[in-house]
Amino acid sequence: MSSKNSNGTSGTGGGKAKGLMTPGRLTVAAIGILGLVFIFENTRSTKIRLLIPEVTMPLWMALLLTAVIGALCGAYFIRRRK
Repeated sequence: MSSKNSNGTSGTGGGKAKGLMTPGRLTVAAIGILGLVFIFENTRSTKIRLLIPEVTMPLWMALLLTAVIGALCGAYFIRRRK
């Protein structure tokens, strides 16, 4: 025999919000959108030193690469913790 929740679905809900639009996801999406706006508003070229060589690239590209590297590092450590 299966138990039914108040909304008619079976299972043990656990009390967590299971929708697409949770407050945490909305916050992360808003921060991500603001980050992308900041990145693409900075379009001028800049000099960047990569240990020894010095390269010139658009600032938006340097910011985007840094954000991607940070996201990959964060994903690696979160996956490793599980």
